Amino acid sequence: MDSMIRKPVLGAPLDALSMSDMLTLCAETIAHRRRLLVGVVNAAKLVNMRRDASLRDAVLATDVILADGMAVVWAARLLGHRLPERVAGIDLMTRLLELADRAGHRVYCLGATDEVLAAVTREIAQRYPGVQLVGARNGYFRPEDEADIAAEIVTTRPDILFVAMSPPKKEQFIARWGPELGVPICHGVGGAFDVIAGKTRRAPRLWQGLGLEWLYRVLQEPRRLWRRYLVTNTLFIGMVIQAWLRPLPQPQPQPVRS
Repeated sequence: MDSMIRKPVLGAPLDALSMSDMLTLCAETIAHRRRLLVGVVNAAKLVNMRRDASLRDAVLATDVILADGMAVVWAARLLGHRLPERVAGIDLMTRLLELADRAGHRVYCLGATDEVLAAVTREIAQRYPGVQLVGARNGYFRPEDEADIAAEIVTTRPDILFVAMSPPKKEQFIARWGPELGVPICHGVGGAFDVIAGKTRRAPRLWQGLGLEWLYRVLQEPRRLWRRYLVTNTLFIGMVIQAWLRPLPQPQPQPVRS
């Protein structure tokens, strides 16, 4: 993977990796007990990275940054940086669980409410019996509790850590503690726990392929989400048009760290 090139798109150096590439990289990382901090970005996160320096710094501190949304893949291609495919965070989580099921890897789940977390651990145990669930902790804690939570994760020696909290909290936790945990794969999965637990529904594949997963979410929670997506989608389109018409200075491509 050292030959892969990071491609700068709207201020984020994205890795041109397919799902197959990522699974190979993750398996190698676990086998050699190296470290891979995984970051994913969609249109909303790219917008918020422009407005929140702490979020931007946390995302840029990860070892791999993937295009989580089709809008990001299309924007990258429009701007001359072709990405092989979308690698959604929840899909990567599912594939990593399949890998862990086959290999007997150890998994720790951090995030969501106690109710959702209990449902997620039940689902993992039922669907992936080969997975060793070595720990779980809800995502509602005070900043001063982070060190104790990190210490607990270290003692369980997981191969994979899933962090399901809202941005920028999950990105900051991974950036702050990931290098010290000794966990090969640290993956921020956002709302994936809610989907696995059955609390929310994921968009059908047709909607996903059309880049309308955001609209499906809005239809489920219109009162809470319509304004957020109206603002971020509008700003994202503006960012893409600006970059297309008058390219902004971009960081130089860097080799993927492995």
